[in-house]
Amino acid sequence: MAVPQNKEQLLQAIETQYEKLLGSIHRVPTQWLDERTLEGHAKGTQMSVAHLVAYLVGWNELVLKWLQMDARGQVIDFPETGFKWNQLGELAQKFYRDYEGIAFAQLLQRLDTAKQQIVSFIQSHDNADLYECPWYERWTMGRMIQFNTASPYDNARGRLQKWLKAKGVSPKA
Repeated sequence: MAVPQNKEQLLQAIETQYEKLLGSIHRVPTQWLDERTLEGHAKGTQMSVAHLVAYLVGWNELVLKWLQMDARGQVIDFPETGFKWNQLGELAQKFYRDYEGIAFAQLLQRLDTAKQQIVSFIQSHDNADLYECPWYERWTMGRMIQFNTASPYDNARGRLQKWLKAKGVSPKA
């Protein structure tokens, strides 16, 4: 996946990677959704497909939190209050716990809602806002959004495809 360099490429990357991800998710048999046999986000851990979707919901909702805080002129505690960038495995575990007990269909709906809100945000801003000035350290707002939406969608899809293949299910319809 090429790194988006502008608003239109960012929107295209998010939509394309999201649709591909959904295609892989829909290949997973229902009885496997809670099976903890996928390699987890923290070294030496295992997760389920439901955890993987919870992780994506967590990041998408975190991006929305960043954008809302920025709009209010508040200081953003990147990546999340109580976590540093070298603690992303622990943050993933938090996301798994945060969304534990939510039905899989509701997790997918929550992911879709968050993704749509991010897309709406991008659509309502111009390229200069998204790509022409640093937003967090050296990273632009568009790049930070891409790091935490399109890229994780692509990574999750790759994990699912590898896992499905190992389980004897064709990762493609």
